[in-house]
Amino acid sequence: MAYLFLAISIVSELIGTSMLKASQGFTKLLPILGVIISFGCSFFFLSLSLKTIPLNAAYAIWSGLGTIATVAISVLIWKEKINIGSIIGISLIVIGVAVLNLFGPAHGSDAADPSKSEPSIAQKK
Repeated sequence: MAYLFLAISIVSELIGTSMLKASQGFTKLLPILGVIISFGCSFFFLSLSLKTIPLNAAYAIWSGLGTIATVAISVLIWKEKINIGSIIGISLIVIGVAVLNLFGPAHGSDAADPSKSEPSIAQKK
């Protein structure tokens, strides 16, 4: 269920970002309302996903897929151009998301389990 919430969050963020472009510098009322509602939904569903998914993995997926999809939307819908630097940067984002998901703290590391970590200074007293 957490990954469904994360997917809803990503889609909402994509809609909000497209509405930012459509608002033309916050000069058009309906796109402005779309921005507010979409980003509100995005952060709400992201927060729900964080109940289960580790923050670093969720945010990597959210920002990585959001970036890739935003580039696709900007090219397909807004007819913007993409260059080799953009392609390289997007590729690095995909690699980073994959590394976090394959080797991040959610995958067997003791760092992912707060009960196995060192006690804080406050806990030692």
